[in-house]
Formats: sequence, C-alpha cells, structure tokens
Amino acid sequence: MGDLDKILISNRGEIARRIIRSCRQLGLKTVAIYSEADAGAAHVAEADEAYAVGPPRPQESYLVIDRILDAARMSGAQAIHPGYGFLSENAHFARAVENAGLTWIGPSPETIELMGDKGRAREAAAALGVPVVPGSRRFRPDDLAGLEAAAASVGFPLLVKAAMGGGGIGMRRIDSADKLAAAVEATQSMAAKAFGDDTIYLERFIGKARHVEIQVFGFGDGEAIHLFERDCSLQRRFQKVIEESPAPGIPPEIRRRMADAAIALCRATRYRSAGTIEYIVDADTFDFYFLEMNTRIQVEHPVTEMVTGTDLVAMQIELARGRLTHGEQPPVVQSGCAIECRLYAENPGKIFMPSPGPLTVFQLPAQSETVRIDSGYREGDVMTPFYDPMIAKIVVLGTTRKEAIGRATEALRSCRVEGIRTNREFLLACLHDPLFVAGDVSTGFIEQRHKLLVASSTAAQPTQ
Repeated sequence: MGDLDKILISNRGEIARRIIRSCRQLGLKTVAIYSEADAGAAHVAEADEAYAVGPPRPQESYLVIDRILDAARMSGAQAIHPGYGFLSENAHFARAVENAGLTWIGPSPETIELMGDKGRAREAAAALGVPVVPGSRRFRPDDLAGLEAAAASVGFPLLVKAAMGGGGIGMRRIDSADKLAAAVEATQSMAAKAFGDDTIYLERFIGKARHVEIQVFGFGDGEAIHLFERDCSLQRRFQKVIEESPAPGIPPEIRRRMADAAIALCRATRYRSAGTIEYIVDADTFDFYFLEMNTRIQVEHPVTEMVTGTDLVAMQIELARGRLTHGEQPPVVQSGCAIECRLYAENPGKIFMPSPGPLTVFQLPAQSETVRIDSGYREGDVMTPFYDPMIAKIVVLGTTRKEAIGRATEALRSCRVEGIRTNREFLLACLHDPLFVAGDVSTGFIEQRHKLLVASSTAAQPTQ
C-alpha cells in the first residue's frame, strides 16, 4: 500500500475539497466524481481528474456503487475516500471497493456492519458496560411485528431513527402512539433514499440533553487514541448548527470517562481510521449514554483539528498507505477553544426551509491560523435543491471560549452572501444568546428559543 499515489473521492462539495487539500499536501493525485448538477462544481475543477456518475439525484449518481467503481478503474485510482454521508457508512460499498482490489480509506467493512449499524453498536457498547439509551430492536418495512409493544417499552417521547443513518438524517421525534406508524413509514422511506437501507429502530428521547462526542482514531490492531470531545448540542431538525471544543461546563472526570469508554469500544472492535463515539449527556446530572458511532470522518472534524493541530484526513490516508502506526503518532494535546458555525442556505424564520438559488455574491472571511473556512461553493455557483443546504463551515480558534465567540462573531459579520437566504443572522443570535454565552446549551436550545432567536436576528436579509 505504500506506493498508493491516486485517490478517488466518492463525495462532493466541501468535504471533497477538504480531502483534495490533504492529498495535495501529501503529494497525491485526486479523482473527483460528479452528478450532472455538479459538473461545474469547485471540487470537480480542483481535482486532477473528474468523472460523471449520473443525474442530479444521489440515488442515481453518488449512491450508485458500480458507477463509482467504474470511475476508479478508468482513472487508475488505487484507493477510495468516501468522506461523510452518501456511502461513507455502507459496508457493502466498502467491501465492493476492497473486492475490486482497491484500498478503502476507512474502517473495515466488518466494523462498519457492527458499529455503523446503530442497533448493533448499542449492543456492543452495552456488552462493555457503557450505558446506553433505552431502545428497541431493528424493524424493516416487511417486519413490523411488535412495533407498538416496543414503543410502549421504550416510552414516549421517543425517536424513530434510521439504523444506518447519520448527520441527523432519518430521525423523527414522536410524543404519542398514534403518530408511530406514520413516523416509521416516513423514516424508512427517507432512510432507503439517503442510505440505501430502510431499517429503523426506536430510542428514548431524553428531555434536557446535551450531545457530546469523542473523536477517536484507531489503528486497526487494537490500539486507538482519542482527540478529545466536541459539544454539538445546538441543532435544528436533529442536524448540528454550532459545534465547539472543549465542551463547556462538562466536568473533567466526566470527559475522561467518556473518552475511556470510547477507547474501549475502539480497542474491542479493532477499529481502524477516524471515527466518533457520540453520547447523550443529561444536562443536569452529567450522566452519559452511548448514542451511536459514526464510522467515518465527520462534518465537524475541523473543530478537533483546530484545537489539536492535527490533520485527521491526512492521518486516515497515511494509515491506509501503511505509513502510520500507533507508536509513530505523537501525543495529541488540546489547546484553546474552537467553534464551528454552519452557514446554511435556509430561512430560520420559516422553519429553516432551504433557500436554493444562485450565489450572486459570495464573500467569506480571509483564512488565518485562527479562522478556517471550508466550503464547496464559489461566487456564481448555484445552490441546488438536490443536496444538503450547507454553504460553508466557519471555524475559529480562540485562547478562551469568550475569545472564540468574539472571533466567530467577527468572521460571520464579514460574510457577504447574496442571491439566497442564509442563517447568518440566526447564527449570530445564537452566539450572543445569554444561555449560550453561559455555556448552558442543550439539544432543545434552538427549538425552545426559536422565536426569541429569530426575533433578535437582523431582518435585513438579501431578497431574490
């Protein structure tokens, strides 16, 4: 594997550009794939080669395994990096890549089957003594026997979740039994379209909860390290909006115990590559429960990179090339506070409805040692309705949390986006909310304070 010199990126947008950046720093060639909607996209222009894989809809392009493998064969790429989303946690895809004689940059297919499946991952965590949120077995559309009884056992309110989901996609909260059947059907349909797997399960919904995750990196031989935690509690529709590290107000002993449990899971599964162990933390008691594992690089990985000075994507690639071992990885140190704000093409005042359209003006702050911008778009590009509406990730580093909030505020205020609606002012309102400033965050923060946050947002947004 040491002679690997060309990588196909089976993804799009900002994560594809992010992977290209690390490949270039390592002296590797890159191959992009693209749908018809992305023919003129930035990641296509920046890669050394690019191959079309189908129409705009993901299930006809970015989710078609045979077309991706054909592109790899035509290009002569020796490895595939899946990024996040799409097929990144699809064990069948990982196995197909390896069966084609290519290197899969990620966990083994067997590990993805175990830990990428939320139900099986919960079982693995429980076997190691890690607390888990009460939940049910998995259900498929043709196997719903016992669904109502399972819901009653889990208790309401509960979440209907896609077993192979990620990024908040394929998740619905329901508060009563009469909503169960419709929520299950809708979630299964969405899961099939987004992940190619319509399996779901039920999970208890915890009232005032925080979403805290541990970044891990396994070496595939039973050795693993952690790169500290991120707090991802600020979410809308179960998708993250603002992330930060360190997690404010979490006692050091709780952080240590969460990290130890994460490492134990990685060692037990001989985990390979980057991954994230996610927990639900009771905001009042700090009791924590294993939620799931993301067997891939995450959207918010720049937060960890900012506070640790690491390049997680480069680590993934070097491990796959056989050039990184546990003994060669220097100790990781956490320094300062990083905050990531996800700039979305959406209207927070209208239940966060996406706002597709042309980026007639698209100016982002200059990058520096303390400001990082990851984006899949350029001025003049069009935000289509086919993909996630995230325009850019604004990531900042401060010596203190107060300084990081100030730096994030300055960076957001310097963003100029015209032609579409964005959540810029809403992000600023979140950063300046007294509860956020005090570190009093929870997964219900945006839902509970939505009207107040919208009201305090500046109304002067560009019109189309």
